[in-house]
This record gives sequence, C-alpha cells and structure tokens, in this order.
Amino acid sequence: MKKLLLLCTILLTFGSIAIAQNPTTIKVAGNCGMCKKNIEKAAKSAGASTAIWDKVAKVLTVSFDAAKTSVDKIEASIAGAGYDTEHKEASIEAYKKLDECCQYERKPKKQ
Repeated sequence: MKKLLLLCTILLTFGSIAIAQNPTTIKVAGNCGMCKKNIEKAAKSAGASTAIWDKVAKVLTVSFDAAKTSVDKIEASIAGAGYDTEHKEASIEAYKKLDECCQYERKPKKQ
C-alpha cells in the first residue's frame, strides 16, 4: 500500500511539472510603476501564475499552466488593458483609457 501511495505521489508531482511552463518572456510596452502593476495584473487575470514586468527592458516574464491558459490569452488580456505586446495591439479605446503617465509612444501600424 505504501508503495502504491508513493508511486501515485511521484506521478502526480511529475504530471504537474510537465504541465507547468518554464518562464516565458513577452515584450510589452509601458512606462511606469502603474504600468507594471496593470500589466502584471492583466497577465495573472488571464491565468499566469507569476508575472513580472521589467520597466527598463519592457519585458514581461510569466509562468503558467499550459492546460489552463496560453501566451496568446495572456497577450490578449494585456492588450485589453491598453498595452501593446509583441503579437497583440491594444485598441485605441483601451490605450486612451490609460492614465497619461502610462500612455507610451506607440509604434506605427505595420501594413
């Protein structure tokens, strides 16, 4: 019985490790400490277990369970909060809702 319990514990541990993503980085535009708070909150609301945005490098490092969310969903949530990511662009409306200090210089749209 003890061996069975130990085997189940080992399988559950390795199963959850296989699902969890290694840290992933995403480029995210922003300016200040308030941006950091908003970006990290948006990433976590989309399922990231950890989210740390580097204001200088403009890079968000996230970890998440791939069975529950994806980079695409995390980027969509961040764009919905008004911040452009490397693959998703915030709508003009979402961007304009940002506080003035958070309104970063946007790159022209690619055509």
